[in-house]
Amino acid sequence: MTDDGRSDEAVAVVERYARFARDEAPGRSALYAEWAGGVAADAEVAAILARIPGTRRQPPLVFAVTRMPGAPEETFPVWAAWLRAHADEVVAEASRRRLQTNEPQRCAALLPALATIERPIALLELGASGGLCLFPDRYSYRYRSSDGVAVLDPADGPSSVVLECDVTGDPPLRMPRVVWRAGIDLDPLDAADAGDRRFLTSLVWPGEGGRAERIAAALDVAAADPPLLLAGDASDPGVLHAAAALAPAGATLVVTTPGVLPHIPRAGRERLIEAVHALDAVWITIDPPGLHEWWHPPVDAGTWAGFVLGRDGEALAAVDPLGGFVHWRAWRGEGTDAAG
Repeated sequence: MTDDGRSDEAVAVVERYARFARDEAPGRSALYAEWAGGVAADAEVAAILARIPGTRRQPPLVFAVTRMPGAPEETFPVWAAWLRAHADEVVAEASRRRLQTNEPQRCAALLPALATIERPIALLELGASGGLCLFPDRYSYRYRSSDGVAVLDPADGPSSVVLECDVTGDPPLRMPRVVWRAGIDLDPLDAADAGDRRFLTSLVWPGEGGRAERIAAALDVAAADPPLLLAGDASDPGVLHAAAALAPAGATLVVTTPGVLPHIPRAGRERLIEAVHALDAVWITIDPPGLHEWWHPPVDAGTWAGFVLGRDGEALAAVDPLGGFVHWRAWRGEGTDAAG
């Protein structure tokens, strides 16, 4: 308890939301910047959010949980009044949810790495959420470069999900052949469930034009042919190896970790990477350049322009973490289907 009567948890809320308003939301969502700044300055609202467990009260998660049942996307005083009237409901819902952003646009960054694999692919995603990144072969792509636009569509025609991406270099661009798809998540989401669909679209920040519509279209793709989604901790080698054992023979097992590793504590992250390397599998990941020491040759985090798209620890490209660009570098791999 502080001298002014605030709990330590409330102080933590104020500090976290002030940082979000100052460093994270500007340039991406003016509304979220305003709401977070308002929370940091409103002791009553901060005290409400302090009732949510510390691991479940990240600003994007709490704001999404309020928007799900209809919090008005208006000024902070209007939103705060709604929150006070629905405090118990918000605390309960946020306490059971996790930050599970599931952006199908990431497939635009993953596809060049998947294109290095010629054999049929058994795709296993860790941290799969609703499984929207398990359908790279069901989406359409438009890769823009100085040479024009490379168009990729599924074999049965253009998809309702069209992913646009800027590219430099000369990445391989062709549709992967996915014959099996599965994911592991602590709390998998169901693309056909109305509540889960609403949650995933609510995780889109206000002001991010087109994302909610793209996610909704990808949810329709996933609901039409649901992947195998397993509840469990992928950093547990037993869980990971049991899931990998389900992959069909004759396909190259490809394990993907697109953006999930930063959300796993370091010990679990290192354990997970070691377990992936122990599999007869190709590992494709999208990570911040300084997140781990598995890059070969080492990546200079200070000069790397973006996140790293990697295959078995080899840096293939600098990419936007949400799939907006791919700056390809020459791939040194000797075989297109060699496992990690």
